[in-house]
Amino acid sequence: MSPAEPDPQPDPQLPAVAPQLRELRRRASLTLEAAARTVGLSPAHLSRLETGQRQPSLPMLLSLARAYGTTVSELLGETVAERDAVVRADDMEASHAGGWTYWQAGAPGRGMQALRVHVPRGKQGDIVRVHPGEEWLYVLKGRLRLRLGDTAHLLAPGDSAHFDSLTPHRIAAADAAGADLLFVHTLLQSPATALCLGGAPQSSSNREMRDE
Repeated sequence: MSPAEPDPQPDPQLPAVAPQLRELRRRASLTLEAAARTVGLSPAHLSRLETGQRQPSLPMLLSLARAYGTTVSELLGETVAERDAVVRADDMEASHAGGWTYWQAGAPGRGMQALRVHVPRGKQGDIVRVHPGEEWLYVLKGRLRLRLGDTAHLLAPGDSAHFDSLTPHRIAAADAAGADLLFVHTLLQSPATALCLGGAPQSSSNREMRDE
């Protein structure tokens, strides 16, 4: 194995993924070489993953799921119950985390999660988040302060943003009445990772830091 491609330590909380990897790659009509190139691995490394000689890291699982057009849950062999495609307004129950209020606007357990969110002024505004995935948000009401890396943005109603969640980011309401937004994310879904919009636990794939 080349020095640039360290062998990740197996996560004891993850089930074996080898039985699914080869089948999903073939379903995606990708050769071993093409799939390895897409996710930035050598064919030999991917072959070891498919034969169970190695366990992928959590970020690697996300890359493989994207390459094969599936979810991390399917890579892990999890079966998901049938879910309704439509979510009625009366069925959206409010949840609270870190001072934020959010309503599930899509079916749980999918690779993409949709939420309607109310961000109050002064709550969670000094927390910088970094984690695998992508995020898209659309401001419905109020103004939102969004910091991506070293760049600060002020978003008004009708403005939107789409960014890689590995970019350090911070979200805060700019107005005293707070801000309402639609929020879609593709956070890593697995038994070893529980990521919550308003207050995620510490883990190797999700770091929350307070500014100095």
